[in-house]
Amino acid sequence: VSVPVTLKMRTGWDTRQRNAVTVARIAEQSGIAMLVVHGRTRACGFAGMAEHTTVAAVKRAVQIPVVANGDIATPQQAAAIMSGTGVDGVMIGRAAWGNPWIFRELSHYLRTGTPVAPVTTAEVRHTLLDHLHRLYEFYGEYLGVRIARKHLGWYGKKLRDWSAFRALVNGAETTRDQMRIVHEYFLARIDHEPAAGACAA
Repeated sequence: VSVPVTLKMRTGWDTRQRNAVTVARIAEQSGIAMLVVHGRTRACGFAGMAEHTTVAAVKRAVQIPVVANGDIATPQQAAAIMSGTGVDGVMIGRAAWGNPWIFRELSHYLRTGTPVAPVTTAEVRHTLLDHLHRLYEFYGEYLGVRIARKHLGWYGKKLRDWSAFRALVNGAETTRDQMRIVHEYFLARIDHEPAAGACAA
C-alpha cells in the first residue's frame, strides 16, 4: 500500500541558520509528498512574528505542494500569505483554539472574497456544549473537568461578559457543576445575538 508521507518543518534552527530550502529539497528528493513550513525558526519557539519570505523561497525551490503555517489568524491573513508566497494552502494552529468556525470563515473568504456571517451566541453554545460532552465522555470525570477549563477559556474569547463566569467554571470540580455554570451563562443571553469579538472575517 502506498501511503503519502508529509513533512512539517520550521525555517531553520535559528535566524542565522535558515536552511529550510536545503531541507525542503532533500525532503522532495526523498519522496516527501507535501511540505508544511512554519514561518519561525526552532530557536524562536512561538516568540515574535512568523516570517513567510522563507516559506516563499521553499515554494519556489520544490515541485511538491507547500503549505504555510504560523500567525494565520484571519481569512484576510490567509489570503495575503497565499498571494504573497504562492503556496498551495495554509495550516491553522492556535487560531482554531475555541474558534472552530475559522475554517468555515477562511474557506468562504478564499472562495468568494467576502466575509461570512458572524457566529452567533446560539451557535457558540451548541458547539461548546457538544465539545464539553465529548471531552467528559473521552477523559472521564476528573480529567475531563480539568482539560475542559482551557477550552472554556478559549471559547470565552468569543463570548460577552465571560470573564465573570471564568472563575466559577474553573472552580468547578465535577462535570455536572461545570455544565450547570455554562448553561446558566447562556440562559442569561439572547440566543441569536452575535458573540463578542465575532467578526465577519
